[in-house]
Amino acid sequence: MASEKEIIKALEKVIHPERKKNIIELGIVSEVVQDKDGIIITIVPERSNDPFINSLKSSVTRVLKEELGNETIIKEIKIQPRTIVPKQVVKPDNNLPGVKNIVAISSGKGGVGKTTIAVNLTVALARKGYKTGLLDADIFGPSVPIMFDASDYKPEVRREANSDKIIPLQKYGVKVLSIGFFVDPADAVVWRGPMASNFLKQLITQGDWGELDFLLVDLPPGTSDIHLTLVQEVSVTGSIVVSTPQAVALADAIKGISMFRSDKINVPVLGLVENMSWFTPEELPNNKYYIFGREGCKKLAEEMDVPLLGQIPVVQSICEGSDNGNPVALEDSETGNAFALLADNLIEKINLRNRDHKPTERVKMS
Repeated sequence: MASEKEIIKALEKVIHPERKKNIIELGIVSEVVQDKDGIIITIVPERSNDPFINSLKSSVTRVLKEELGNETIIKEIKIQPRTIVPKQVVKPDNNLPGVKNIVAISSGKGGVGKTTIAVNLTVALARKGYKTGLLDADIFGPSVPIMFDASDYKPEVRREANSDKIIPLQKYGVKVLSIGFFVDPADAVVWRGPMASNFLKQLITQGDWGELDFLLVDLPPGTSDIHLTLVQEVSVTGSIVVSTPQAVALADAIKGISMFRSDKINVPVLGLVENMSWFTPEELPNNKYYIFGREGCKKLAEEMDVPLLGQIPVVQSICEGSDNGNPVALEDSETGNAFALLADNLIEKINLRNRDHKPTERVKMS
């Protein structure tokens, strides 16, 4: 029976095809266990969607048998997701002291799939082991309840310490609150700005959010009172702007970026997400049709000096998942992996932002 030292020495022969370093040097082997039934290796890849995982598993099996003998029994090669818990970055005066990072999801105009991105991104973060919440601040057009198959959910209100607490829906590992939980889906929300802002304040301050690594806030399209209310109530870690590659959408995305970067708001823009990037027919999987234009967000990201966090194609399963309340990010599919990669890129940008910059200040307006 080989010793742990011998097993680790053998694993130094396994080279990651992309990184060109061995898996011990990369630090992705988290545990080596040997019992009477064989060897158990636990690998924690640097990226959850590493395309070389299956290749690495095969290489581990082959190398261990070559180095330790063909009679060596590999009982299991475990793949464990990497979870990097973000640092606490909220200011002491924040209304949500238990929430580490607040991310605003915005779009310059409606119809670009902002809520679809917000829902799937939140689910993708939860699947990676993060404590995650989603606040639907799209007061006049809440569609989050449909996407979580929770149109009939009515939040419980609990009395705690002389204040009322609104209990969020918990589904797919995500805590969710939306105005859609409080109004009839057939009724239009006809409120003046102050009423909408006050309701958002209630969802923020009275929501029982608890401890969260990420709270994503799905904002209404454009720029409005709701955006100002959010940045006045909480210190927003950063924002994401969603757009299609179409010129009309990009023109409005520029306004969204400019709003967050303005002196009064001053919220870091973590990046752009390009939705509906291309269409690939099922019967022609190698073809891409750029029906809304090609790489518009990539070009805009370069011009505005913001990262491009991801490109999401037009896929029937995304639409169907949104309509039936089963977000495609729940799947281990090519489309599901696109949202997993988007989540990885967001985490990377947030960690860099938190490392290099002070927490965002709440906006104070006279």
